[in-house]
Amino acid sequence: MPEGDTVWRQARDLDAALAGQLLTGSDFRVPQLATADFTGRMVQSVRSRGKHLMMRLAAGSADGPAAVIHSHLAMEGHWDIYPVGNLSGRASGARPARWRRPAHTARAVLTTELAVAVGFSLGTLEVLSDGEARTAVEHLGPDLLGPDWDAREALRRLRAAPERPIGLALLDQRNLAGIGNIYRNELCLLGGVHPETPVADVAELPRIVDLARRLLEANKDRPVRSTTGGPARGDASLWVYGQAGKPCKRCGSLIRHATMGDPAFPRHAARDIFWCPRCQPAAGR
Repeated sequence: MPEGDTVWRQARDLDAALAGQLLTGSDFRVPQLATADFTGRMVQSVRSRGKHLMMRLAAGSADGPAAVIHSHLAMEGHWDIYPVGNLSGRASGARPARWRRPAHTARAVLTTELAVAVGFSLGTLEVLSDGEARTAVEHLGPDLLGPDWDAREALRRLRAAPERPIGLALLDQRNLAGIGNIYRNELCLLGGVHPETPVADVAELPRIVDLARRLLEANKDRPVRSTTGGPARGDASLWVYGQAGKPCKRCGSLIRHATMGDPAFPRHAARDIFWCPRCQPAAGR
């Protein structure tokens, strides 16, 4: 699942390409929006809230109030932006000549005079009113990349369930919004805690929350993230994530791997965890 910095970057790029532009075509390829058409509407802004994208459209002169196109990337979603020249003379809203992803995975195609934005494999795609848009994200904790980031509130939410494993608490977007599985694993290493350690036993919890903010801020403008301070490529960029069987960059012990499910979300598949047995001893050891 894309991390919060990836979603922030998607919102930034979509906003730069679409904000202030009139839609010359809109094509939604999900059944519930098959008849929706926002041609002629102006895109006012595109913003991220945690891992959610909110594209706000101005009210039309005769076709309804302001609306918000809400999307969530889920595991494999992505918005691509193409110059309008790629339409090769076809009608507005037609598929560009060379999409970088399979056409059958497209869920939304939004066209202006300057650009075509295509949402592929989106986990969520819906059109909401302003009030509904606020409700859709009101359950989220403080946004690590938001202008109203509140570390104290994030800590309060994390500590509200002291028995919960830190590896699950960090992934729960109701506590703080923006951490995905990569950052979850990296933060546990940096905090010196095994992912199964109860929140109550994490002495460095304020430091971990501060590191979460700093890491996402440092990486939000990078196409390839680095949590180690090393080059943003290959094994040098990450401490433990995806490094099973390789030596820890701190102590040389071999990185271990397992999966961890969340009883609070039984429908969600168990996620990978990686840890160093020496730098992150299991709880109680």
